[in-house]
Amino acid sequence: MPVFQLTEKIIFPPPELAEENGLLAVGGDLSTERLLLAYSKGIFPWYSAGEPLLWWCPSPRLVIFPDEFKISSRLARFIKQQKYEVTMDHAFQQVITDCAGAADRQEKGTWIDRAMIEAYGKLHELGYAHSVECWLDDELAGGLYGIALGKIFFGESMFSRHSNGSKVALVSLVDKLKKLDFDLIDCQLKTAHLMQFGAREIPGNEFQNRLAKSVDITNPGKWQEA
Repeated sequence: MPVFQLTEKIIFPPPELAEENGLLAVGGDLSTERLLLAYSKGIFPWYSAGEPLLWWCPSPRLVIFPDEFKISSRLARFIKQQKYEVTMDHAFQQVITDCAGAADRQEKGTWIDRAMIEAYGKLHELGYAHSVECWLDDELAGGLYGIALGKIFFGESMFSRHSNGSKVALVSLVDKLKKLDFDLIDCQLKTAHLMQFGAREIPGNEFQNRLAKSVDITNPGKWQEA
């Protein structure tokens, strides 16, 4: 399959035309309009330092269905100790910046540069991008961020500065999404870390069908306290 070159026009080729490794297109920009269109089609930006802007839509797709989420007994015991205070959308910029600092140590090796931090910051201001923060006293112990569109949460990145910081953030996120009746969490690519929580791969066409039913690009996701 060819890799498509994007222009200034805000459009994407059909996701099913992505290469076997998931690469679909190159170029374009990180404007709010383009990012929202991309996520609504299951497409996301991912590139390394020195590379052009790359857009991906891998198949199969790793997802977490909230009702299938599971945690180990060890983590459950840790959470019961209530070592961390958990907040949501209280420190989005700090979370994404800390994710960027930890990106070179993550399994996916995602590079979160200044342009991405600014672009997702705008999405946060508009109510589409959200963060979960775990605090140890006044210090961030861990966190995560992603995009909510309709009834799907598109997970982007997470980090831990202290033991189980990102895990507690993930558990809190899933609890929130269950209360808001979300359909699934998009985890993008398979990782052993997420598989332990019950994440599983589904075919690309099934993922696209679920997007069609659950995504509403005009709705940043019901996110009030629940």
